[in-house]
Amino acid sequence: MKKSNHLILSVVIIGRNEGSRLVRCLESVKAMNFPGEEVEIIYVDSASTDDSAEVATRFGAKVISVKPERPTAALGRNAGWRAAKAPFILFLDGDTILEPDFVNKALNEFVNPFVAVVFGHRREIYPNSSIYNRVLDLDWISPIGNAQYCGGDALIRREILEKVQGYNENLIAGEEPEMCSRMRMEGFVISHIDALMTEHDLAIKHFSQYWRRATRTGYAYAEISNRLSQTEIPLWKEDVRRNISRTLILSFLFLASIIGGILFFSLIPLIVFLTFFLVMSFRSAYKMRWKTDDLYTLLLYGFHSQLQHFPIFVGQLQFYRDKNTTNRRGLIEYKEA
Repeated sequence: MKKSNHLILSVVIIGRNEGSRLVRCLESVKAMNFPGEEVEIIYVDSASTDDSAEVATRFGAKVISVKPERPTAALGRNAGWRAAKAPFILFLDGDTILEPDFVNKALNEFVNPFVAVVFGHRREIYPNSSIYNRVLDLDWISPIGNAQYCGGDALIRREILEKVQGYNENLIAGEEPEMCSRMRMEGFVISHIDALMTEHDLAIKHFSQYWRRATRTGYAYAEISNRLSQTEIPLWKEDVRRNISRTLILSFLFLASIIGGILFFSLIPLIVFLTFFLVMSFRSAYKMRWKTDDLYTLLLYGFHSQLQHFPIFVGQLQFYRDKNTTNRRGLIEYKEA
């Protein structure tokens, strides 16, 4: 990249034991189409046990190591943007690959002074490597236009980060939606543009990973809805209520089918429950048909939409347990180093 005296963009990458994934990420940042401009690259490492910090240094990134007792993504992102010098901060997770043209397209949105955050499409690099990747790839698809919040990858105006004091470092997940809610309360806009932003590597191969990730989602739902319940933007309040009610209903029906089967020496009650579960899965798949034309993926997604209620519910229970016992929960990690 040719350098100028006018620094517009700082790229903040956070990571923890990303290995070769970090190499891909840094290569994509170096290869982006941003001619004639200097780009500052900052890598924030959260107590990795691999050579991530050394890898980032070889790519010319400024490396910040954070080794708190309780590492969080929010802490890493805050450390990165506070050390950055540019007016626009591109946040990336270390397991992503940046689309070369995203920054140029996204910067156009900031003509509107009320736009605080711009993000595009995140999609999986290997959607067919496992049924989990295939299903969760659809979770990244959301409507274009003004959004409630962004994910981990986003281009953000630095002055607004300063105004809201960045990410909440006490959150182990969901820090972006919580911060975006505070930005929206200040009258700012979160913009989702119709452009590929990053490719991502979930790398979920086992059910245990899928379960832990959904548990983390449930924990975030409960914690953030609890924090924002009395604000003008009570984010996820309805999602929490819906998850609790559906989990209890499904659990009751399942137990009733087991007890009924035992009492009447019949599989019919269990078959009725499974039929109900499948009908609900088909209903979810039908509602999400705008996301893909692939019938098999849609059916898997419908099943996932019902199944995930259980680990999400467990995550919510874990939050309320921690809240009532003043326990400080550590990261819920699902990815293998």
